[in-house]
Amino acid sequence: MSTDVIPVVREFAVSGEVTSALPYGTGHINDTYLVRCTGGAYILQRINTNIFRRPELLMENFRRVTGHIAAKIEAEKRRGSARRKETLHLVPVRCDGAPFFRDAEGGFWRCYVFVDRAVTYDIIETAVQAEMGAAAFGEFQNDLADLPGRLNETIPDFHNTPKRLAALKQAMREDKSGRLKEVAREADFMLAHEDDCSKLLKLHTEGLIVERVTHNDTKLNNVLIDENGGGGICVIDLDTTMPGLPHYDFGDMLRTGTSPAAEDEKDLSKVGMRFEMFEALLRGYLSTAGKFLNKEEKELLPFSGILLTLETGIRFLTDYLEGDVYFKTHRPGHNLDRCRTQIKLVQSMESEMPRMQKRCAELSR
Repeated sequence: MSTDVIPVVREFAVSGEVTSALPYGTGHINDTYLVRCTGGAYILQRINTNIFRRPELLMENFRRVTGHIAAKIEAEKRRGSARRKETLHLVPVRCDGAPFFRDAEGGFWRCYVFVDRAVTYDIIETAVQAEMGAAAFGEFQNDLADLPGRLNETIPDFHNTPKRLAALKQAMREDKSGRLKEVAREADFMLAHEDDCSKLLKLHTEGLIVERVTHNDTKLNNVLIDENGGGGICVIDLDTTMPGLPHYDFGDMLRTGTSPAAEDEKDLSKVGMRFEMFEALLRGYLSTAGKFLNKEEKELLPFSGILLTLETGIRFLTDYLEGDVYFKTHRPGHNLDRCRTQIKLVQSMESEMPRMQKRCAELSR
């Protein structure tokens, strides 16, 4: 038992006495514990304030998002037509009802009810998993399409691809680590896609695509799946939920879910977009998000995979030129390997684009 977190647990309005508190999950950002009490089970998290500099704004988003979805679930239950299964439920602090607790050392904690009878998958292994996960993220966006007001930006410009490209250009000019000469081909590839970087933001400025509430971390392990095969229960890890374009979420699903290779695979012959996974993700996403997306937004879904993969490759290349200061690396050239897999995946998507657009048009109807 992690006895050091028990005093923190007791600050929240949990039910009964603590019986166990153990590290939980595979996340790399926050410290997470599964806490079992005599009256229930809970997830306790210490938020990483090095990444989320304004955690109170993050928790305001968390409260608004989960409260809005919970109200929809309750309304559907009263009508006898409940579709959604669950959402995360925050546990308030005992003394003042706040949604978070600050300890004496400045640690920033939250607690929510553990969702039982659910499983997660770290990688997409089957088309069925892909479709279920994409449907859950689409439902999440659909649930929040009518959320009043605008959420806080927990990480400003997180998916501002032109700014990511500008940072790459700056890193190329400074060449702090003397690595520019060995990445000329990769840098040229990124610079040749400059128009792609600004495509969605330009269309948003023109009013053709709409800012929505987006999750911004759409890996399959951020969806709780019914262990009895009943589909997605709810979306978790809401720290990056904020205003964005719906394509950010779908594009990252394509980036992380369509290639069978690891993100840092050195054998690029293993990297490529599997069309059957694209089709499953598209089918699942449109089954729920198709309720609010307009015609132009649907047409741009295949392109979103290129944009998000390109953006991630730009970030890896920038970090490599700056001396590997942001992403954790485990071998020399690790960020460069990651960049190269993203380039290969972009190329694969580009070669499949006519086929992807054709299938998207068919499913959109």
